[in-house]
Amino acid sequence: MPPANPSNCPLPTNREWANWAVGRIEADYNRSADSHLIPVPVPALPNIALYLKDESSHPTGSLKHRLARSLFLYALCNGWIDKGTPVIEASSGSTAVSEAYFARMLGLDFHAVMPKSTALAKIEAIEFYGGHCHFVDCAADTYDAAPALAAELGGHYMDQFTYAERATDWRGNNNIAESIFAQMAREPCPVPRWIVCGAGTGGTSATIGRYVRYNRHATQVCVADPQASVFHRHWADRAVLRVEGPSSLIEGIGRPRMEASFLPEVVDRVEAVSDAQSIAATRVISRLLGRRVGGSTGTNMWVCAMLADEMARRGECGSIVSILCDEGTRYADTLFDDDWLADRGVAIAEPQDRLEQFLASGSLS
Repeated sequence: MPPANPSNCPLPTNREWANWAVGRIEADYNRSADSHLIPVPVPALPNIALYLKDESSHPTGSLKHRLARSLFLYALCNGWIDKGTPVIEASSGSTAVSEAYFARMLGLDFHAVMPKSTALAKIEAIEFYGGHCHFVDCAADTYDAAPALAAELGGHYMDQFTYAERATDWRGNNNIAESIFAQMAREPCPVPRWIVCGAGTGGTSATIGRYVRYNRHATQVCVADPQASVFHRHWADRAVLRVEGPSSLIEGIGRPRMEASFLPEVVDRVEAVSDAQSIAATRVISRLLGRRVGGSTGTNMWVCAMLADEMARRGECGSIVSILCDEGTRYADTLFDDDWLADRGVAIAEPQDRLEQFLASGSLS
């Protein structure tokens, strides 16, 4: 079937395929339902409501589905991708899974450059959608390897870490921030006191931060960041642009260097969370929900507990919204494997007890 051309005016040849591609992505979006907003019960804190935006319900199983859609539309409308253009991305897994989905939809070759430590289930998902995986030793190595591969293949390097904050329409158009506020409209405290999210590219925190300012909401944005990441250091001191040493065990959030898409000025607070705290919270919230969630959700939950504890101590009431970023089945061989944790010297008993105590008493200390 030829590409749609409602005006019946002649189109440049390279625009015909781009029009068709944009239409394919928009049709896919039109078939999709919004993700659910799940209340998380904390009976000990009756005046503080906690919610998780379940982004695992997207077709590719994670929050990154929104980003991949935006990145493809941005690249298409900028004329960076044409019929037959190979697409290359640097990713810790979830973005690559989602981009592989859209690349297959458009009949494009997709190549993901990622650390060797990426969860096997993510690698298998990328390959399921027809993508090709290229492995490097650590996350920092992807910066040079991905554009080099794009040059070798004559393709387009999507570069999520640069374009995430600008590819999404932060004013609305059903972005994640607009969706959260629409779904909160009938809740007892419809304007959240806090929205908590992680930062991999920084695109989500930038979208939410801009949206609340644009709509003049009193909501504050808190980024939950792995201890090994540079983002919390840069937020506290703008001179810090890079961190050395081992990377976090939590895939998808935290970076070794500052990324162009992380906008510290639109973030009100950043909290560092240890791998042990993140993984403990991942397991606790998985049991509470009756299904496994990914590690970045655990990072978010630890910070939500911190903020709720502080609010309760000050006698405040209100709501906290965070993000269930992806499903935990992808981490069965890592975060949910006791032997895997023991091999890496990660002890989660103490933070797990603390979070269980928070759910029972409302206090994290």
